[in-house]
Amino acid sequence: MSIVGTRVVRIEDQKLITTGGTYVEDLREEALTGAVHAMFVRSPIAHARITSIDTSAALEAPGVVAVYTATDLDLAPRAVPPVSEPWLAGEVVRYVGEPVALVLTEHRYQLDDAAELIDIDYDPLDAVASIDAALSDETLLFPDHGSNLVQVHGATLDEHAFDGCEVVVSQTIVNQRVAPAPLEVRGAACAWGDDGRLTVWLSTQNAQIGRTAIAAGLGVDKALVRVITPDVGGGFGAKIGADPEPVVLGWASKRCGRPVRWAETRSENLTSMTHGRAQQNTITLGGRRDGTIEVVRLEVVQDAGAYPRATFLPTLTELMASGVYHFPKVEAASRAVVTTTTPIAAYRGAGRPEATAAIERGIDLFAAEIGLDPAEVRRINFIRPEEFPYRTPTGANYDSGQYEQALDKVLEAAGYDELRAEQRRRREAGEKVALGLGIASYVEITGGDNGGESGRVDINPDGSVTAYTGSSPHGQGLDTSLAMLLSDQLGIPMEKITIRHGDTDEVPKAIGTFGSRSLQLGGSAVRRAADNVIAQAREIAADLLEASPDDLELNADEGVWQVKGAPSSGTISWAQLAAHAEEGALSSDVWFGDGAPTFPFGSHLAVVEVDTETGKVTVKRIIAADDAGPVINPLTFRGQRHGGLGQGIGQALLEVMNYDPDGNPTTATLADYSFITATELPDFELVDSVTPTTLNPLGVKGIGEAATIGSTPAVHNAVVDALAHLGVRHLDMPTTPLRVWEALAEAKGELK
Repeated sequence: MSIVGTRVVRIEDQKLITTGGTYVEDLREEALTGAVHAMFVRSPIAHARITSIDTSAALEAPGVVAVYTATDLDLAPRAVPPVSEPWLAGEVVRYVGEPVALVLTEHRYQLDDAAELIDIDYDPLDAVASIDAALSDETLLFPDHGSNLVQVHGATLDEHAFDGCEVVVSQTIVNQRVAPAPLEVRGAACAWGDDGRLTVWLSTQNAQIGRTAIAAGLGVDKALVRVITPDVGGGFGAKIGADPEPVVLGWASKRCGRPVRWAETRSENLTSMTHGRAQQNTITLGGRRDGTIEVVRLEVVQDAGAYPRATFLPTLTELMASGVYHFPKVEAASRAVVTTTTPIAAYRGAGRPEATAAIERGIDLFAAEIGLDPAEVRRINFIRPEEFPYRTPTGANYDSGQYEQALDKVLEAAGYDELRAEQRRRREAGEKVALGLGIASYVEITGGDNGGESGRVDINPDGSVTAYTGSSPHGQGLDTSLAMLLSDQLGIPMEKITIRHGDTDEVPKAIGTFGSRSLQLGGSAVRRAADNVIAQAREIAADLLEASPDDLELNADEGVWQVKGAPSSGTISWAQLAAHAEEGALSSDVWFGDGAPTFPFGSHLAVVEVDTETGKVTVKRIIAADDAGPVINPLTFRGQRHGGLGQGIGQALLEVMNYDPDGNPTTATLADYSFITATELPDFELVDSVTPTTLNPLGVKGIGEAATIGSTPAVHNAVVDALAHLGVRHLDMPTTPLRVWEALAEAKGELK
């Protein structure tokens, strides 16, 4: 019986729940003996000229080893086209939290006192704290650039696109700025060796991309940089590669001649780690009163923050603008602007959830306008199974999908007709607690970077296996999934399989973990390497059994090689093969570059109650179908769905990074920034749906962000649906009690 597809307890968890993980802060490496501790002094002002920096008092403080500012660094600025970003701000600061100086002390407790002694004079400039302020160009973040507009992309909009449509609906919605808030904040430790190489221990999602970024920042060959990734306590896209801080730490370590350790505080993390989302989207749909949608237009304005580190995000929103629907005409265009706020980068879906939120809100608007149930409008416009592979008007190549089937499974499991009947009853009775039903049908692109991944499999002398993967997990359970695949393929027990990752010396070439690419690319690479090892083993076993290689088979149930149909003639174990094999004969290192982006999909239904007197929202039920193809381990699959659902509901209800008009963050601590906890979540009702892809040998698609992409608009739509009969047609996320109450008051004419 195959282990694949069965529930297997994660092999990673034994360490995590007993001795605990080893994170950057836990490292006690010999190379870090005598390390100094680092703190970045950050701007308290959103926009200002730096007129002077006096470090003399700090340098005299107890335990201070060094203080560095921009004038000390001999590094070229970081290119973030069309502008550049300094490693330490020396002339102008552009957001609260931007690093201005670096302090090194002998002991960590000395850092705060030393930092306070650095005297920095700022000449304040006007803040640009919103998209509208940025578009006005009244205050420019980069005067030499001449505008706050840093990117224009996408289709040229046709002014006659909606001519002839019987119905046209349009709405501008906000996909608010959120903080990734990983359990482990950012951290790094670095040391230069006698060989002239820099070793960086980094909390990152991909050691190899981190190595490339650090080497480029330091202006050295990447062969001179080694990045090691210990356990990582969450990434969510915000830990892709390396932020500017590790580059400065590497430079400082060389300058002071000692290893350096750094870990940010939680408030630093909330204000200085990149944020996510921050889009303003105008969705317009035109079509017929029978429910057929003919034209869709999505106009995106991306708040890039102070430095445009990730202007690819709105282009992904454009790419996924048509969602799961067969729309004859789709126009998508985007603009990106800089603001005096924390830079935006990838987070939990990176541009794709924003597209889903826009189109799913638009579908509900269209349904309300023509008087059809929103589920029926979705059915009318779904891409049909026989249309796959399907190329969307925006250029995405969907591999496979059963969109209507997924929705129908969810509606049946939920008892949708009964829920609608209960909703009508409450409305007719005028009950103060309204019932809302929100639907979201989504499609996600995974492995969309068009890159490959590395995989290596070694059979050790004792018959055990060591596998090396370029993927770099940080909580997803990838070690377990890869061990399951190898155990199934080789017939070697999971306890004799070791998975290695996250060290650029052990795995020099890799891309890493983001965009839900690990299993479909990293898993496929390991599978191919194991196939090669099996081919190598066949030749060795043939010699030992004095048989033709074509007559041999691997009995994966027993983990032995035998003659086909004649096991009584003798068997050879992996350990016996390894004992007779030359060194390296049972080893394969491959690059899997054959894969293409896949498109997992699903449908979610959210059932919420809204107290129309207080605005309180309670999520009563979430029913979700998330189709990522064949499931390797139902236990980890379920866990990933739970995590995604929680984050999606959190964005819909609670999470937002707010700034005041002067660019000051007003949610800079966990006392102000609210993310979801178990007390706000219902039990999740998960519906099965499996549609394989032909684009990789495992048939799998990514799942990481999928549940987030579906649950966010589902919950948001549910809240609006609950209030629709009271005149509320629009409500930006998050739907906090205050926002709900304000929307109700405005609809009643009580709020001017």
